[in-house]
Amino acid sequence: MPRRRRRRGDLVVAAALAALATVALAAVGVDGGDGGAEFDYRKLSGIIIPGFASTQLRAWSVLDCPYSPFDFNPLDSVWLDTAKLFSAVNCWLKCMLLEPYNQTDHPECKSRPDSGLSAITELDPGYITGPLSSVWKEWVKWCVEFGIEANAIIAVPYDWRLPPSMLEERDLYFHKLKLTFEIALKLRGGPSLVFAHSMGNNVFRYFLEWLKLEIAPKHYIKWLDEHIHAYFAVGAPLLGSTEAVRAALSGTTFGLPVSEGTARLMFNAFGSSLWLMPFSKYCKADNIYWKHFFEGKGGCPHRQQCDEAEYISDYSGWPTDLVNIEVPSVRDMGAYPSITDITEDITSSMECGKPTLLSFSAREVSDGTLFKTIEDYDPQSKALVYQLEKYYQGDPVLNPLTPWERPPIKNVFCIYGIDSKTEVGYYFAPSGKPYPDNWIITDIIYEFEGSLISRSGNSVSGKPNNSSGDGTVSYNSLSWCKNWLGPKVNITRAPQAEHDGSDLQTIMNVDRHNGQDVRPNMTRAPNVKYITYYEDAESLPGWRTAVWELDKANHRNIVRTPVLMRELWLEMWHDMHPDSKSKFVTKAFRGPLRNEDCRWDYGKARCGFPEHCEYRYIFGDVHLGMSCRLKNTSTNLLQQYL
Repeated sequence: MPRRRRRRGDLVVAAALAALATVALAAVGVDGGDGGAEFDYRKLSGIIIPGFASTQLRAWSVLDCPYSPFDFNPLDSVWLDTAKLFSAVNCWLKCMLLEPYNQTDHPECKSRPDSGLSAITELDPGYITGPLSSVWKEWVKWCVEFGIEANAIIAVPYDWRLPPSMLEERDLYFHKLKLTFEIALKLRGGPSLVFAHSMGNNVFRYFLEWLKLEIAPKHYIKWLDEHIHAYFAVGAPLLGSTEAVRAALSGTTFGLPVSEGTARLMFNAFGSSLWLMPFSKYCKADNIYWKHFFEGKGGCPHRQQCDEAEYISDYSGWPTDLVNIEVPSVRDMGAYPSITDITEDITSSMECGKPTLLSFSAREVSDGTLFKTIEDYDPQSKALVYQLEKYYQGDPVLNPLTPWERPPIKNVFCIYGIDSKTEVGYYFAPSGKPYPDNWIITDIIYEFEGSLISRSGNSVSGKPNNSSGDGTVSYNSLSWCKNWLGPKVNITRAPQAEHDGSDLQTIMNVDRHNGQDVRPNMTRAPNVKYITYYEDAESLPGWRTAVWELDKANHRNIVRTPVLMRELWLEMWHDMHPDSKSKFVTKAFRGPLRNEDCRWDYGKARCGFPEHCEYRYIFGDVHLGMSCRLKNTSTNLLQQYL
């Protein structure tokens, strides 16, 4: 955008949005309900916990790379440096891979996570690679545009390759995270807002359980109330993601210039890979909190207890079986052929007898049954079983592969995308090649807008969800947080774009039953993207829970969605204003907040939202929409959201 456009627009933002600029993340202290109370904008801070592969890793070694113009030196970028990945992939892998069993670095190279906001904004900064690898950059730009102070936004990067217990053992990550909250409270004078995306939510969950064991029980809730005002769970894989199964058995490149086999080799070396595995909603682990008091710390695996519904239901609460895998048939079912025999001529053994198709549910994936069954056919399965038993079932704090109850935080917002085509099941078969290319995908099962379809066109048996997921995580996993809502729920559906309320639908006091999805009977106009809000009508005193479903919001890009950022600003503005009258911000109207939100209405030959926007040409504008700007008289723009 030309600089000239911003001159007058900046004055408008400064006047019309000054309150939002100081409140949305760096918000407020108020005195009771006095309308004349003044904001103290130096209170809240925002803490960002990024997701899987969303933190830069830098080399902490000197590594010479033969036959390549690039070497690795301390502080060189490893994740992600596409130039070195192209020209020195073997060297690059040495800096990325971990030893699968003990999660130590490669003998010749080790990498560590970068620090600060720059570690999460762009993974591979550059004129071309920067926009392609942008993660939180747009988010930070919004904060700057709305006047948020530099020390009010805190990133807490971590080594996303490690399992949870190793994050603490090697890097003292959870001790540092606790100190971050305490320093933010001392620095800003108020509690923090937590923004977690994807696997960052798993990290935050583990932190809460770790904290419960770290401080005295009677001080746990008090600490949370003092240090955390609200938790925003964005794209949280609350019951795991089937893509983790695909990455473990055949590899997922995520657009990188590597083969699927190389991607699989790398993914399975990371202990964190199992952190994203899907699991049953009916199975829970022992309460480790009490075991610490009565049996001592550490060394005791979490015994998994499954409800009767797990054995009555067909798919562990998922739409279908997650894995269907062909293995060579054998005469003696009590004996498996050795991996040597399989890799020598796996196709010839399949000619002797029809291969056996085995199916596995989410529970059988998370408890290790899948990997134990194919152990003789896949050399990496033994390491995956070891990781599962040591770092998850034997974790001293929590078995992360169990359902998550609502965290004991005052304000919880669960936000995710829906109605995208999402993978929920796979068919695998032996490829006849050695590891890591020994499995191929023969078919994929997708969920899409309430139905199950297959890549091959074959019919699919299962129980489809009411909607589909966000392209990466299935709907049943994302929407698990609906169980956190109160017994009665208010549901509102509104267009994502700016609107005047004419297409608003609301249902009040809907009964919510445990274990059942809340499904609104609402209509959808064609070619319109909606956001559906589920908000507590009844809840525990002092607690609020809300679930936001954004149509067609992609899992990896949702943190860059302007709609999401707009809704967050408005919710925080409403929460912190002394004159707010409702429990949540009103949905009756959504107007422009920035010059960029003003658009030209070609049907009416004028700027849209004429009460807030006007046509004002500035030299350098190249189309009509650029000349639509906020009016100077819009200083009370935000008052309508109270």
